[in-house]
Amino acid sequence: MVNAITDRRVRAVLRDRIDSLACNPDAQGKPLMGELTGYRSLRAVGQRYRILYRTEAQRVVVLVVAVGLRKEKDRHDIYALAKKAIRLGLIETS
Repeated sequence: MVNAITDRRVRAVLRDRIDSLACNPDAQGKPLMGELTGYRSLRAVGQRYRILYRTEAQRVVVLVVAVGLRKEKDRHDIYALAKKAIRLGLIETS
């Protein structure tokens, strides 16, 4: 998803934010609810993009599952895409 973003500066900022998850990922982002329970959302690039991820408590693992624009009530909204991926079994539920 990150590679699909055409603006190199946006990609760089997103990668930096993803890299920042290496330190204390549970303190960053906010927990999601509903179909996305168990995942967290981290804002990036002027609050427009979201990085959806989950952590595993047994070992230090941060799994980034989706990155994209927040477009409320749009079929290309990152949360709508993540929910669809969960329904299709492309993303595991925790």
